[in-house]
Amino acid sequence: MAATCIDILLAIILPPLGVFLKFGCQAEFWICLVLTFFGYLPGIVYAVYVITKWWGNVEGPWS
Repeated sequence: MAATCIDILLAIILPPLGVFLKFGCQAEFWICLVLTFFGYLPGIVYAVYVITKWWGNVEGPWS
């Protein structure tokens, strides 16, 4: 589940969209949306972190 250049670019341009396309409407998306409302930079930092450093897949780490 490697991050592509497109994923990172979307995370910079519109952070919630990048996270939504990677994880769907899960907790990561809502956290990113709230952080983006608080400020554009926190949303970008969180989105890039989640997209590049996610340790499990969407179904769970053991599936």
